[in-house]
Amino acid sequence: MGTFLIASKSVLPLFIIILFGILFSKTKAASPKWIDVLNNYALWIGFPALIIASLMKLEVNDNTYTNLILINSAYIVGSILLVYPISKIFGFSTKMRSSLILVFAFGNVAYLGMPVLHNVFGTPALPVAAIIAAVYLFWMFTLAIGLIEIHETKKFQPGKIIINLLKNPLLLAVLVSILIISFKIEIPQVIEKSIQLFAQSVTALVLFSLGMFLGFQKIGNIKEWFRIFIFALLIILVFPAILFLCLNQFGSPSLHNYATIIDAAMPVGITSYVLASRYKLEDKFVARLVVMTTTLSVITLPLWIMITGQ
Repeated sequence: MGTFLIASKSVLPLFIIILFGILFSKTKAASPKWIDVLNNYALWIGFPALIIASLMKLEVNDNTYTNLILINSAYIVGSILLVYPISKIFGFSTKMRSSLILVFAFGNVAYLGMPVLHNVFGTPALPVAAIIAAVYLFWMFTLAIGLIEIHETKKFQPGKIIINLLKNPLLLAVLVSILIISFKIEIPQVIEKSIQLFAQSVTALVLFSLGMFLGFQKIGNIKEWFRIFIFALLIILVFPAILFLCLNQFGSPSLHNYATIIDAAMPVGITSYVLASRYKLEDKFVARLVVMTTTLSVITLPLWIMITGQ
């Protein structure tokens, strides 16, 4: 119990900020427009600055992050493929199957994952967290979106997928960082300090925004939440447990593996809900999964931090 309480202290400040967001959503000053504004700032300015600040000072060899990228890619692709036998066994509709593609593999590894890994492991975890987030984004906007478009529109548009990738500010930030590292570009100190200021602003902002999103969701019928609860346990406990056992069996303890496991246990991200709405999928189901998994993660994330020995 003592170890769990210590682990809880790593993430409790983050969830307190989420709680403030929930409480603020209940005031007359708040509106759903706040969420769009805050998320757009985080997406286009805050997180790109955090990624560039985290990566641009790295000195890496060619193979430094290869295993990290491959392991996370295998986990994401494997989670997506699991959707098909599960959907067939339970007779889920095409829309439900597409919705599961968005929630099985894509936790909140950017908005919540990066702050959690930073709090648990310190500054050395930031480049690892940034790379993992980039891997998740890559597979979300390629394989996941490609499969959903095939299921829902009966056509695959690779050109559109490539454009979406090139327009994604987080992936662009990773590419900019790679260019800075590869060509050993010296960033003027005044620019570097500005980037650092933007980077420092984003953590509290996105957690507050996440709290507001949760606060604006309707509770609905309690009976409807039983299925949500089962899926939530599958996503934040069962799947990460399988990954944990595999890495324990075939890998050695390392920051990369610990970060991979904790990120795999992240609650469902808001991006999954946004995409579910865009493609007219089971968006209410996805929104409730965001609420349920985020609520449960107050307990499950400290549990995973404790299990990984942090």
